[in-house]
Amino acid sequence: MSLNLNNYTSPSSTSELGANAKNILTNDVEVTGTLKFTSELIFDGKLDGEIVSDGILTLGKNAHVKGEVRTKSVTVHGTVEGNISVTERCELKASSQLTGDLRATRIIIEEGATFVGKSEVTPGRTISRDTHTPASSDSSARGKNAPASSSTASSSAAAASSSAS
Repeated sequence: MSLNLNNYTSPSSTSELGANAKNILTNDVEVTGTLKFTSELIFDGKLDGEIVSDGILTLGKNAHVKGEVRTKSVTVHGTVEGNISVTERCELKASSQLTGDLRATRIIIEEGATFVGKSEVTPGRTISRDTHTPASSDSSARGKNAPASSSTASSSAAAASSSAS
């Protein structure tokens, strides 16, 4: 399957960009340092550093991130060695590997995904840097199913959220 880049070419004027502009970095890209974007990024390369944004991030199957990910939402198909903190939703696809802690309002973990770390799920409110910290749960999840709902995450994370109430 090839990627159609006709809709992703440079516009003739900056007014054509709009709020829905997508950025794509393919698997031959290697970045060291901080990667920032505003709306949406599809990243399929290697990064040693951090990704920071108020936007939507998709990490492709070839993506390998060593460092922190802090975005509005993220869908992971590749590998992350570091912590993920999102204000809305984190989705770990079947091909994903996360070694690090996860903070999100909602998490979805597909069967086959590998997650080794702690999760902090706070359904019903956005993640912030306030002084209240809900209970965390240790998660060594391999292949846990979780429905895409704001009140249910992985089975161990949902149990921790329920017991913290």
